[in-house]
Amino acid sequence: MPQPLLAVAAALVLLLFAAAAAHGFEIEEATVASIQLGFHNGSLTSVELVRFYLDRISRLNPLLHAVIEVNPDALRHAARADAERRSSSSGKCGALHGVPVLLKDNIATRDALNTTAGSFALLGSVARRDAGVVRRLRRAGAVVLGKANMDEWANFRSLAGTDGWSARGGQARNPYVLSASPCGSSTGSAIAAAASMAAVTVGTETDGSILCPASLNSVVGIKPTVGLTSRAGVVPITPRQDTVGPICRTVTDAVLVLDAIVGYDALDAAATSTASKYIPDGGYTQFLKKEGLNGKRIGIPNGFFSYANGTVQHTVYQQHIDTMRKQGAIVIEDLDIANLSVILDSLNNGQEIALAAEFKLSLNAYLPGLSYSPVRTLAEIIAFNDAHPVEEKMKEIGQIIFLVAENTTGIGAIEKAAISQLNKLSADGLEKLMREHELDAVVTPNDSASSVLAMGGMPAITVPGGYGKLGVPFGVSFGGLKGYEPRLIEMAYAFEQVTMVRKTPTFLP
Repeated sequence: MPQPLLAVAAALVLLLFAAAAAHGFEIEEATVASIQLGFHNGSLTSVELVRFYLDRISRLNPLLHAVIEVNPDALRHAARADAERRSSSSGKCGALHGVPVLLKDNIATRDALNTTAGSFALLGSVARRDAGVVRRLRRAGAVVLGKANMDEWANFRSLAGTDGWSARGGQARNPYVLSASPCGSSTGSAIAAAASMAAVTVGTETDGSILCPASLNSVVGIKPTVGLTSRAGVVPITPRQDTVGPICRTVTDAVLVLDAIVGYDALDAAATSTASKYIPDGGYTQFLKKEGLNGKRIGIPNGFFSYANGTVQHTVYQQHIDTMRKQGAIVIEDLDIANLSVILDSLNNGQEIALAAEFKLSLNAYLPGLSYSPVRTLAEIIAFNDAHPVEEKMKEIGQIIFLVAENTTGIGAIEKAAISQLNKLSADGLEKLMREHELDAVVTPNDSASSVLAMGGMPAITVPGGYGKLGVPFGVSFGGLKGYEPRLIEMAYAFEQVTMVRKTPTFLP
């Protein structure tokens, strides 16, 4: 969109804010707690809330392209939630009961919604059942509001990335600075959360796909330990790294969603069974502690904070590190992750070899499991893209990685050697560093350490950190070893509460 039109669109958004305020309920920045308070005191119903969000989506989505599709049954499900609440003997239900949730478009739902991973190739496909995390959300009483724009396949097809573009969803935009990259691939989920187009959203990450868009759209993203949340029913890339997590405006809301979606799933048995040991008795909300930084050992690894002196980011990140110290954290700087340059070199560290084979195997296992699909194999998707070059932006993006993946023949000796190398790099790298220095977390900017964490299936939480000279958001990420979610939540929550960085979107051109 040309700059003058962006300016006009931004001005129209201000009128939307005024209209929203006139409704009485302040939907902008509404938290799960404020929503439940409204339900409890009778000032709000789930039906009214869904209508609020549907109206906001209809007004903002032509500008932001965050939502691909809204659920035609959302109001009916909201009415059912209201009826359940009225019939409850205590008048109270769970934290997410009646709350609208927006899902990334690679998370399957067995309803009127499509699940396409942002591609026209899967438009019209029908899932046999809800994805594992969706089943848990529905059991918690959440209302599925719709599907969010994503560029997972586009990102995977192009080594250069696509800055929030998907075939079905078009070009998504950052609600703070419309011309800035919103990042991918949980693009729409992060944008929708930032712009209050949904109460809470859910994304997925293989390598940076939650951490990057959450950071650049000034929201909170939790990338869980691989296997902590089920990947069953999620369009896959690789079982070694794929994970599902919440994207919300506050750490508290993100943790409430995390509590709802973790746990064993027989349809993702191996991973969820292994990771279930990490789930604490009593859930994760018990770790929302304002003193959560006190006594924590935090490492600042070299190679990530590369901002020049005098820049906003350099100044603010130094202030944040000082704040952590003032809150009682033991901050250890100038740490080296062994073989970091190799870890970050996906072309030569074995990642490209392993991932290509894993993608073909995973996708070819996912597609036949659908009740109906226009395509049933990676080869058929490649043929679809060739037949629809304009819609799938073949000239700009191509599908070289798809072609490489299709040429693989399973996990053979070469792939096993690559996976072994990746495991060793992780074990000798961040994992060894954290254990030797007894670290509770490493702190890095945005998603800069995502590849390091992804290699070992490790978790991270990103929290709003500030806004650059032009107003583009940036984040602070707390990463740790598998199962470190409790201590990461403590640190992220304490940091959020003492800094209170987040502000509402500015919609600058």
